[in-house]
Amino acid sequence: MLLLIMPDEQIKLFMTQKSPFSLPKREMNQFRIAESTPKLTNLEPEFEESTLHESTRCSCAATDPNKIMAAETEQHPSKRVFINNLDQYTSKYIGKFLASCVVGASDVSEQVQDEPANESSSQESVYQIVGTISGKTEDKSSFAVEEYTNLTREDLFRHLMESDVVVYNVYNERTDQIEEASWAVSALHKDIDAFPRPKTFILISSVMTWALTKTLDPDDPEIRLTEWDYRRRKPHGNFKDQAAVEKLVVKLGKSNQSQFSTYVVASGLQYGMGEQAFHFFFKTAWLGEEREVPIFGDGSNIVPAIHIRDLAGIVQNVIDHTDAQYFLAVDESQNTIADIISAIAVALGPGKTQNVPKEDVFLTEELTQAEIDHLFVNLQMEAIFLTDNFTINWVSKKGIVENIDHVVEEYKLTRGLLPVRICLLGPPAVGKSTVAEKICKHYKLHHVKLDETIVETLANLESRVHVEEAENKAEDESRGTRELLETLTKDLERNGGRLDEQYVLQIMKDKLKTKACRNQGFVLDGFPTSYDQAKELFCAEDDQARDVRSKIPPYDKETVPEFVFSLDATDEFLEERVLNLPESVAQGTSHSVEKYFPRLAAFRKNNSEDETVLKYFDELEIHPERIEINNDDVENVLVMEKVMESVGKARNYGPTTKDLEEELRQVEIRLKEKEAAHQAEAKRRKEEEEQRAQQHEEWIRCLEEERRQEEALLMAESTPLRHYLMTSVLPTVIRGCLEICELRPDDPFEFLAEYLLKNKPEVQSNTPA
Repeated sequence: MLLLIMPDEQIKLFMTQKSPFSLPKREMNQFRIAESTPKLTNLEPEFEESTLHESTRCSCAATDPNKIMAAETEQHPSKRVFINNLDQYTSKYIGKFLASCVVGASDVSEQVQDEPANESSSQESVYQIVGTISGKTEDKSSFAVEEYTNLTREDLFRHLMESDVVVYNVYNERTDQIEEASWAVSALHKDIDAFPRPKTFILISSVMTWALTKTLDPDDPEIRLTEWDYRRRKPHGNFKDQAAVEKLVVKLGKSNQSQFSTYVVASGLQYGMGEQAFHFFFKTAWLGEEREVPIFGDGSNIVPAIHIRDLAGIVQNVIDHTDAQYFLAVDESQNTIADIISAIAVALGPGKTQNVPKEDVFLTEELTQAEIDHLFVNLQMEAIFLTDNFTINWVSKKGIVENIDHVVEEYKLTRGLLPVRICLLGPPAVGKSTVAEKICKHYKLHHVKLDETIVETLANLESRVHVEEAENKAEDESRGTRELLETLTKDLERNGGRLDEQYVLQIMKDKLKTKACRNQGFVLDGFPTSYDQAKELFCAEDDQARDVRSKIPPYDKETVPEFVFSLDATDEFLEERVLNLPESVAQGTSHSVEKYFPRLAAFRKNNSEDETVLKYFDELEIHPERIEINNDDVENVLVMEKVMESVGKARNYGPTTKDLEEELRQVEIRLKEKEAAHQAEAKRRKEEEEQRAQQHEEWIRCLEEERRQEEALLMAESTPLRHYLMTSVLPTVIRGCLEICELRPDDPFEFLAEYLLKNKPEVQSNTPA
């Protein structure tokens, strides 16, 4: 920036002696600053004052930092900062950063900023963060004083008027936020006279408003664009609205800068913390579901980028002090998108990338159109002004590739993507593998079994040998892989299909150190089986720091399990379980009768000694939890409840869209099956009721028929008797009754008896019995 205060004669001499396009890049940029902004050469007093201010700050650095901060606190009262969409990535981290800073802290030299004084310790000199949120949320942010949602324009304007600083983020926001930012700056500018105190308006925009800008020299495309080229910028077709708001903000800030100062910060692709621009690649690498992380297109485009905390530091500097209106917020890197994705793949994932057709990016549901546009931008930019004038405690000045380890660690911690490491121990046939599968499914962990890991290792070695031979790699490179494969194969043949313990431990060590196990975590199934195995498997590496004062044996913190569960059951229960296994299942396995009982006896013996694998974990203060297995918990529901109570919530992304769709499909299938079963049961009951009704009707009909038949039989049997009575008895009895009616004797029964004896008819001998 020294050329800005050079006399005009020196500039002309400099221009005549050396062609600007032949200058080194840094000199070229500085020369273009002087050439493209001649008015700045007439502002020497202003720059001298700025230089004086710089020297004053440098001299202050030698004084007591506490006194400096006390003076700064007196000069800068607290400020109310309004930020839109506080629950979104960019706004959230800018707000969180400012809330932890003292007003005017960026005016203090870096030596003082390194002190804890930069943290807000007094309510009189801090940034009070307020702002809108995009939707309803149960948890209020910890850094915001007030949060607003669903505001009317009238209420929004009132909050803007109450604020000292207004920050509108339109970097990657919806159209409504771009329109709102335009309205906000216009409404504030219209009401300048009503300001109780000066206001600052900062627009966080995107370098996509520069996407189609060409360098001054087409023959030298490596010449970088700087802030001083902002009048020549040409936006991407999808970012013309942002460019229009940028122009409006710059224009409205020129009329009355003492009362209403406006600034534009054109941000590069933002990374860091939980990630935004590159989140798709971070997630793909972390999940490890793809063998190679995709690079869309050839990946040769240079991507301007900025760490989100560095962007927040730039905003802090803009608030505290600045004379310019337009800033580029990019780090010093000139990384291509291929460089960035490769660094992510190596640090977090499989380490391999694959160039895929550019059009495939549109098949990726997780990427929005704005994010896709950002990934294909190709700009070489240099933020000269902020480098020379701002005091920034850079987090990633050299870019994401140079600081990938720190960025990856931030990404994991911010998103809570921490591995869950579990070890399941117990006697044979207790159900370790069944429980391990349930744990892996719930927590999305990797199931590490000894036999499967050995088979996987041998298969990988064979594959590597074939690939190296096909690619005609150097003999030295392929010899090591081939020799290891031959060694393991010979050892298996020599030991009847088993490996020596030294090879087993090394294979298991390598497995636990794979990116998959280090990212998501694992469930170690039934291994190690002894104290010595555990000590060797989890021993600390030579390069790992050791605490000589600690009584705990040194161990590898990246592979040792956090949780150890010891499943146990009575011998009677285990024996009954094995004996009840179908012969087809147990035959030829370790659960066959001839193999199982010796294994169970050996397990009990090993765990009755002084040095057991459980004791090893106790020495590390990782106390195993014992879980009893019995017949009352056939589905291991109680076991899983105890495990989840100890382990807690999952530390991963949770179910993906595909997982949710599959789970929904399974739920629908279960509902359909349940509905079909219900309908089948209803049909069965209806058929049973109909059958019972038919049977009842048939029973009634049969009963009625039987009664009718009985009556007919009785009638048939009583016919001779009725005939006998009608012909032999009843006529005489009836005449006797008629006589009684006529004579009316005193004793009618005696009269009737005498009448019957006197008038007894002649009875034939063949009377019925």
